[in-house]
Amino acid sequence: MGSTRGDMTARPTPNDLYSRAAADFGGALTRLARAYEADPDQRRDLLQEIHLALWRSFATFNGDCSVRTWVYRVAHNTAASHAQRRQRLKLDKMTSIDDLAALEVPDPDDPTRSAEDHDELARLMALIQRLKMPDRQILLLYLEGLDAESIGEICGLTGGAVATKVYRLKDALAKRFHQGGTL
Repeated sequence: MGSTRGDMTARPTPNDLYSRAAADFGGALTRLARAYEADPDQRRDLLQEIHLALWRSFATFNGDCSVRTWVYRVAHNTAASHAQRRQRLKLDKMTSIDDLAALEVPDPDDPTRSAEDHDELARLMALIQRLKMPDRQILLLYLEGLDAESIGEICGLTGGAVATKVYRLKDALAKRFHQGGTL
């Protein structure tokens, strides 16, 4: 006997999963690329890398975690790999959370800086881009509104460890940001 229409549950294809994820998380992926890459051309390349990795990854997605967790995990792993490649090429200098307080904040009155660099968001992003992985990953996921447990699932940490890191990161960034000028 054949099955009836009511018995059939169509599992979404990898292309369907990717299309939905790109639509649902496209803005977050763009923000993620901006946080990892200051250079606009490199940022576009990174965003393409993220989308390609995400599209490829859905062929192995088995539903053991939420689509949101999967998207963030793939995106952050791709972005982290991108940043590490650039670090190996000595194109970026990253710092630990402990060294963040010693960072030199760019002078907002320097006439050689572009108008975008005068923006407070650009200053904050510059500080975030200098963080080492996984500090950068944790902070970016936090800024996307994920809770400590979700971030822990994505990064392989406990929720308590994430909450502690978020507190330390926010405190260190706030101090550095305020030392560099007014909000």
